[in-house]
Amino acid sequence: MDSLNIFCVTDKPLRYLEELNLKLAGVGKRQFTQKYITCLNGKNIQKKEKYYSELTFHYWFWQNELKKMSKNQWIGFCQKRRFWLNSKKKVSTFSDLKKNILKKPQKNWKKYESIICQNIKVGKPKKMKLFKRGWRNLIKDPSILFDEKKQNILLHFDMHHGHGVLLRAINQLEKKEDRESFKKFVQKKNSFNPHIMFISKKKIINKWFKDLFVWLFRCEKIFGLKNLKGYDQERLYAYLAERYLSFWFRKNTKYLEWPWVFYQEKK
Repeated sequence: MDSLNIFCVTDKPLRYLEELNLKLAGVGKRQFTQKYITCLNGKNIQKKEKYYSELTFHYWFWQNELKKMSKNQWIGFCQKRRFWLNSKKKVSTFSDLKKNILKKPQKNWKKYESIICQNIKVGKPKKMKLFKRGWRNLIKDPSILFDEKKQNILLHFDMHHGHGVLLRAINQLEKKEDRESFKKFVQKKNSFNPHIMFISKKKIINKWFKDLFVWLFRCEKIFGLKNLKGYDQERLYAYLAERYLSFWFRKNTKYLEWPWVFYQEKK
């Protein structure tokens, strides 16, 4: 059976992560021990971590390590607080997490080219929040308030990360076909696969990272870095990648949605 390596990205050392038998990757300004892979050597975008978050490691891995991996090996990415599971289970303690965390490829993966997170819904926003954050969208189309089909990925992004930003970003995709397909995707879908988490093999991962970072660097010329302020916009390139991942893997691979869990060790 093929092997599985999962890289867990964190912006600070965490003792409980070190007990999970994951390959740990540290990004950001904090100091990390030798238990963590860092992005300081080779070709890297470490200086942009504030805006790219876990993508800082993804880029470094693509540029410096992916070529060393076997073509038949499953390679996955997760992040602190969000982990892959063997199956859909309730996880309330660290013991639960250790017991149920994904450690090896599953038999039914043989039929698929990629594994992505089970989707999350973005429809049915609270009306007060819709008025507060989505008023521009409501002025343009008041029926959004009652038509759940229009409470889509695009509306959610407009409300939380800047009105019009996602459509402007989509226009930076190189191919017209991709621009049109991605626009239809965010306008029709009310769920997406979150957290920039995926599992795949070398060939597909290389294509994904190439398409992703070419696009994000084009977006950077439009939106820059210094003007991105606050929680909703500072990590803009990670938020864009999150939506693009859902579209890209669904369009370009035979994918399987897989269980994941949010877990944070109590202080």
